[in-house]
Amino acid sequence: MSINEQSATVRPATTAPLRGLSTVNVYADDVAAAQRWYTEFLGVEPYFFNPPQPAPPVYVEFRLGDFQHELGIVDRRFAPGPAPDAGAPAAQPITYWHVDDVEAVLARLLELGASPHQPIVERGPGFVTASVVDPFGNVLGIMFNRHFLDMVGGGAA
Repeated sequence: MSINEQSATVRPATTAPLRGLSTVNVYADDVAAAQRWYTEFLGVEPYFFNPPQPAPPVYVEFRLGDFQHELGIVDRRFAPGPAPDAGAPAAQPITYWHVDDVEAVLARLLELGASPHQPIVERGPGFVTASVVDPFGNVLGIMFNRHFLDMVGGGAA
């Protein structure tokens, strides 16, 4: 099935061009080590490996949460380079993953060897964020987001 055929079979709920989170990629010099670290933190195994196991991975992917969003770990050799005109790395957005308890998840990440990036900040009623730098140099954001819970049915995930 071509990309156009796939697109024609999916009815968008919105006309916005950005329809939702698809895949978040992080980078590591040692994908196997990053896979072990994220497996320990997430409590789930990746479902996709490239190349297929038992070869050493250059990409692994996890499915996470209520919407089965994808978290990919990519060999750093394939990371985008510096901004072409500035000669310095481009600014990177922070992706925030919903968690039910920011304080507990932040403590677990730090226990597993992540470094603090941004402390816990209440951004408004029902919106709390924090972020860490994983042992592989990637920023990982966590957030309690009341709107996320409203969207998935109101209760704790």
